[in-house]
Amino acid sequence: MMDLILEAWVSGSVERTRASWMLGAGKPWQPGEKLKLLFAGYNGTRNMGSDVRVDEMLRQIRHILGSERVDFSVMSQNFEFSKGYFEGTNQVHLPDIFPPFLAREVPKHHGVVACEGSMFKSKFANALTAMMIGSLGIAAAQNKLSVGYGAEAGHMDPLIAKMCSRYCKNSLVITRNEESRTLLRELGVPTELGTDTAWTFEPRSAEYGQSILRQVGWDGRTAVLVVCPINPFEWPVTASVAKYALRRVTGAYKDSHYRTVYFHNSGPAADRAYQHYLTAIANAVDAFRKQRNVFVILVATERLDARPANRIAEKLGGVPVLTSDQYNMYELVSILRACHMMASSRYHGIVTSMPALVPSAGITMDERIRNLMGERGHQDLLMNVDDPDLESKLFAALGKLATDGERIADGIARTVVKNLKVMARMGVFFEEEVQRRYPEFPTRTGEWSWEDYLPPMNASLRQLVGAYS
Repeated sequence: MMDLILEAWVSGSVERTRASWMLGAGKPWQPGEKLKLLFAGYNGTRNMGSDVRVDEMLRQIRHILGSERVDFSVMSQNFEFSKGYFEGTNQVHLPDIFPPFLAREVPKHHGVVACEGSMFKSKFANALTAMMIGSLGIAAAQNKLSVGYGAEAGHMDPLIAKMCSRYCKNSLVITRNEESRTLLRELGVPTELGTDTAWTFEPRSAEYGQSILRQVGWDGRTAVLVVCPINPFEWPVTASVAKYALRRVTGAYKDSHYRTVYFHNSGPAADRAYQHYLTAIANAVDAFRKQRNVFVILVATERLDARPANRIAEKLGGVPVLTSDQYNMYELVSILRACHMMASSRYHGIVTSMPALVPSAGITMDERIRNLMGERGHQDLLMNVDDPDLESKLFAALGKLATDGERIADGIARTVVKNLKVMARMGVFFEEEVQRRYPEFPTRTGEWSWEDYLPPMNASLRQLVGAYS
């Protein structure tokens, strides 16, 4: 019921904004002004993937439009968790009850860039998707720039799908795979094909990651296997005032409480599936390390992942657990890239390790890792979180990581370079959309190569481009 209230609240905000705009309220961008853009996303929760991709969006779009011509703001749910992130960008607080905030904040800007990767799907939270739709819809209602950047679309509940169709039909959504584009086009949403934006992220030095591994017990020689787990069965998160009230009065729903009025999926079936997932991963890793000499670490790239990481570490007799609470995104990606093999249920754990050519296997709960592994040509390294034989499949995949590293790294390198080019094309689409919305906005002139539509790349990325372009 609470989700329905939020969805109706957001819809009402978009409709009121449209009516006010038609009656003359609000100010469009004027030549000579800086272009004020609001980047709407799930930031400030120490979710490494969400923060990394937004950081690179900001760098790319600022590079294309010119830092002297723009003024960017990004949403954050906790300023302490996003401290030191998003250089040169204002941070505005996104409250848990967000519709009034959207109605107040979005009209202050000349456009919205929706940032969340899982932008249009009910798998994680209808509230999050409603927030994305509302951000884009309010901007579009004022005939302002309204762009979803690097978006993914999956199954949406009927009301959310109708909201998307109604309020995003005047937006441009650049998806990160063809499957998402097809789904959105069926809803009448204009799309272009793009990719994720984390490919150009530059973490701290390789020496930093290696030094942290040594601090937690690595000898500097043994191959490092990093495992990035999640709890895939605690989704979706739903809003519930009734549960919130019982939680406050009786302490019920303690284990499934996310924050304020939001609660994770829970119940005996979810608990059994979760236990199977944890046990399968722990047993496969244990068998693998008995067969080969490897140093195992667990990394939680999102704060919530510390719970499954610690559970698996306990089953393995106590191995190091490194979390996004302890390390910021620059540090955590450096640690991932210092490893030699990866098994991950986190999409961005895989993506951010790929520029360092770390061989990786994916244990997926949805289409994101599945699409990525298909793109790499590594379907044999893909498993589902609920596979009955997950343990044996993961053990086999870990063996391939150890023996076929060069072949896997070659597929990874080709995929990185391909996605860098697609990310550059996204920049072209974005620049064209700015010109369409604001024909008088000054854009770059002259001839530009595809690399000019990316944020500045480090030496290792440039070497990959030179070798595989």
